[in-house]
Amino acid sequence: MLVLFSSPLLAKEWAFDVFLDKSKIGLHTFKLDQNNFLTSRAQFIVKVFFINAYSYDHTAKEQWQGDCLSGLVANTIEDKVVTNIKGTKKEAGFEINNSKAKQILPQCVMTFAYWNPKILLQKKLLNPQNAEYLDTTFEDLGIKTINVKGMPTETQHYKLNGSLDGKTKLNIELWYAGNTDWVALKSTTPEGYEIIYSLK
Repeated sequence: MLVLFSSPLLAKEWAFDVFLDKSKIGLHTFKLDQNNFLTSRAQFIVKVFFINAYSYDHTAKEQWQGDCLSGLVANTIEDKVVTNIKGTKKEAGFEINNSKAKQILPQCVMTFAYWNPKILLQKKLLNPQNAEYLDTTFEDLGIKTINVKGMPTETQHYKLNGSLDGKTKLNIELWYAGNTDWVALKSTTPEGYEIIYSLK
């Protein structure tokens, strides 16, 4: 059963080691200050026989008003392909631009703000990497004990599916300790690889 949670009010930080299957490929950090300004930074490098086969560098800066996004600036370099996203809340709605096209979304939108469990109530979420506004569904998978920072921890386990125009885009699992503290993530790629976030 999904429960409505209060929004985080204090400054928080999350740092995750990121693994592709069992190989560490990088780090993803999230820093939320007392003014509800979030900085997300991810850097991944996948090596095959000591050669860089894939690289990913993503930075997103998000300004929040309560549980609604009011501003977004994101830059992503994926295998040398650069994507820049800019979004601002206006009277007509949340305006998002990916340098190629502009969208006007509803006044109150959320990104994949895993740190705020209220995303579990959302039927649409904005992907800050590419400005896709995805249809989302969440499934409560029950209570599960996992290792968090080397300690067995009881968590609530959820599955998140994201799609666009009926096509699956994201297949993600999330774990929350005490129903509110985000402690782990697993994403399965279309090729069947598992990307795992382990809290440092």
